[in-house]
Amino acid sequence: MPAVGRADRARRRPEPAPDRPESTSRRPRSALRRAGTALGRTRTALGRTRAALGRTRAALGRTRAALGRARAAGRRARTPLRRAGAAVRRTGVRWPWPAAAARRRPAGAKHAVVALLCCLPVAAVVGALAAGARGIGHAPAGRPGDLLSADAPQAAVAAHHAPRPRILPREVWLDAASRRPQPPARYDDKVVALFLHHTDSPNDYACSDTPAIIRRLYAGHTGARHWDDIGYNFLVDRCGTIYEGRAGGVASAVTGAHTQGFNHRTAGIAVIGTFSAGTPVPHALTHAIAALAAWKLGLAGIDPRASVPLVSSNGLSRYPAGTTALLPALAGHRDGFPTDCPGAALTVRLPALREAAARLQGRT
Repeated sequence: MPAVGRADRARRRPEPAPDRPESTSRRPRSALRRAGTALGRTRTALGRTRAALGRTRAALGRTRAALGRARAAGRRARTPLRRAGAAVRRTGVRWPWPAAAARRRPAGAKHAVVALLCCLPVAAVVGALAAGARGIGHAPAGRPGDLLSADAPQAAVAAHHAPRPRILPREVWLDAASRRPQPPARYDDKVVALFLHHTDSPNDYACSDTPAIIRRLYAGHTGARHWDDIGYNFLVDRCGTIYEGRAGGVASAVTGAHTQGFNHRTAGIAVIGTFSAGTPVPHALTHAIAALAAWKLGLAGIDPRASVPLVSSNGLSRYPAGTTALLPALAGHRDGFPTDCPGAALTVRLPALREAAARLQGRT
């Protein structure tokens, strides 16, 4: 065979393809299988997550229902207390809110709390306890530094009421000819202290002349001093007769004009006469003062032997304006203002008057 023919046949013969390993063709199928397995596991995990979310929603639903029952039980428990408090307030006595009442819980509330503790997560338990705590009444706290809780609820106010003594009204001494135009009376929230005065007038008067003496005092206060009314809330003569002074009601907390700097939350009692050292003080007079103090201070539950905080409103008093002074509940004019009033003879009797007034309130 010619050489050229062999060369042409050699060029036309295809060269054999190189050998490939058999495993190379199987790799794509193995990777797909592994991807499918991973996807199945992912779907399974998602299904479990959905189931867990469903259980969580169900638990939250039970939690809300239990919390609603607890709140309803709390409202039912507070309703009788509110009714009782309203009834007590109508009698004029402030509700004491004893701690024992705050500790009581109704049976329904107790079961609801147990259910909450059994089924709630920790965060939900804390929230439920906080909500329950908001439903419990708290006793209001007194002001720091008060020796006498004049502003705090007092459980024994009614127990220390004293009977009201006989008080003659303004009409006994104030006739139409003497009456002057005056604005409406001004009031404070309560009377927590009394100031004792003397009128610095003669002692040798007849008790039947007392109305005329009070009219002259009224004329001096409203005329020369240009006050709108007589300054004293009460006046007492040497026979022990008590007269209504300033208008506004003897049982009300009428703001007087008797002790400069301390006219708010106080009442003034003026004893007709002059009681300097050595002046005899009739027993009828001291008994009337003690009875009046026991009744008037008892309206606010004040012990006549106590000390009460009073805020000075005038720098001419013994205390700068705005200063809180601790003064006796039954004080002399001189305790709040630089003066000798109510005189040495009455001043030395103040401790005995406080004790007598406390006994009349039933205190020991």
